Amino acid sequence: MKFPKVTVVGAGQVGATAAFALLTKNIADVVMVDVAEGLPQGKALDMMHSRSVERFGPRVMGTNDYADTAGSDIVVVTAGLPRKPGMTRDDLLAANSAIVRSVFEKAYAASPDAIFICVTNPLDVMVYLARQVTGLPSERIFGMGGVLDSARFAFAISEKLGVSVGDVEAMACGAHGDAMVPLPAHSFVGGERLTDILPAEEIDALVSRTTFGGAEVVALLKTGSAFYAPAISVVRMVEAILDDTGDTLPSCVYLDGQYGISDVYMSVPATLGRAGVIAIPELELSSADLAALRASAATIAEALDSLGLRG
Repeated sequence: MKFPKVTVVGAGQVGATAAFALLTKNIADVVMVDVAEGLPQGKALDMMHSRSVERFGPRVMGTNDYADTAGSDIVVVTAGLPRKPGMTRDDLLAANSAIVRSVFEKAYAASPDAIFICVTNPLDVMVYLARQVTGLPSERIFGMGGVLDSARFAFAISEKLGVSVGDVEAMACGAHGDAMVPLPAHSFVGGERLTDILPAEEIDALVSRTTFGGAEVVALLKTGSAFYAPAISVVRMVEAILDDTGDTLPSCVYLDGQYGISDVYMSVPATLGRAGVIAIPELELSSADLAALRASAATIAEALDSLGLRG
């Protein structure tokens, strides 16, 4: 059986975990590329040693050469410095912008027809930069953020109510960071709206835990940041694209007037398929939620302007 080809740039915790999930879920052949000699090769070999146990069909190779990534269907970029305790995603801005610029130049040259998904933080700014570097149409370059934030919101809700997370549909939009906008009015438990189940002060506590969920993980780990949930979140997006499902997932996409927001990347529901972003259906938001979303976009715009990326 011939599998699609997915390149994962960065063989660190997020990249390697995503690569392994793509293999074990029989989604794609994987190429892991990293600047560290031996790291992607060693992790790839370790994964292949598990092949007869898990009985997965795809193969993985590790490399330091972007030539091996040529002809990829999807390129997932996880390369960059992780957060440390006390750091915000914005603290990574200057360092990771140089890394992202270099990575996307090389990956795009090797696979100009691929769809690109960015995971590197600060996400909303890094995707915008990557689009400038590649010149790709916005439907073919976007980021993973909303799937992860929504998953953290769903977890917080399920823990609070003591219900199966499978009964929870949660939605978080906006910037991937402290300015994110969890949307209780668009989150459901067993089909019932969250705002009809819990009082406002309890919902506010869930929103706060969601917003600072990544920081909570960082503080506990002490070195490094979250990787299991980010990795499986981007795999969910890859699966929707390669299977051409038309699933609508909160994704970091380019906005050009939706919600009254323009010229920023941020997470909102987006319909994904083999062509990338097929559509951006707009939620019906309350005036308060819409104001929060626009305020979130303003924080992204400020970061973009600080790097001189707009105008």
